[in-house]
Amino acid sequence: MWTSKDLAFQPSFNSDSSALRFAGMDAGLLMRMMDEIDHGMLVIDAQCQLRHANHLARHALATSRFIACHGQTLMGSSTEFTEQIDHALKLALKGHRQLIALKGAECELTLAFVPLSHALETDTPSVLVLLSRQNACENLAVRMYARTHQLSPSEEMVLIALCKGYTIPEIAEAHGVAPSTVRTQVKALRQKTGCNSIRMIMLRVNSLPPMVSALRTIVPMAHNDTALV
Repeated sequence: MWTSKDLAFQPSFNSDSSALRFAGMDAGLLMRMMDEIDHGMLVIDAQCQLRHANHLARHALATSRFIACHGQTLMGSSTEFTEQIDHALKLALKGHRQLIALKGAECELTLAFVPLSHALETDTPSVLVLLSRQNACENLAVRMYARTHQLSPSEEMVLIALCKGYTIPEIAEAHGVAPSTVRTQVKALRQKTGCNSIRMIMLRVNSLPPMVSALRTIVPMAHNDTALV
């Protein structure tokens, strides 16, 4: 039976915040790890100044659909969104986790504000902002899941359509086939994945690791570069 003494992974921290260390892992490697997570991730300080943004967060900032960066300041794309962000940040700096929804005409972006330091700690306060995934089917793990279960190309297309929320009649119309054909493909999906319902398949998909496609939507910047826009 193993004990804590058997652990080779022992955390160690450097007091110099500009040279973050965790078990020999440097800041650059940690930034690359963040880029491989299928959720936008931002780190902001007490002045709402952007300290880091991973790949998907940089994409969200560049599109300015819900959030934007003015200079180095994180803002909403509207006055209302900016007020929501400012309010959530103030509470997060006091140690309270917050969840806000920036609602657009046809979709919304949910942001979770997570304090990275305790209100009584002496280090510079900062907050992690997690962005909701905008499209579950863009998660690379969904396509890998399809390959793992040996789904045919048409079955994989049905799986992705289900992830987008389409109904069987809508999928049939989009693919130019009869609804009965789609039902047959869904049956094959259930059999190959071992799920007894579409709902169970969706639960499996939602629990997949958040992997980002190797194909970037915008040219990546240096990992420590905060000049995002």
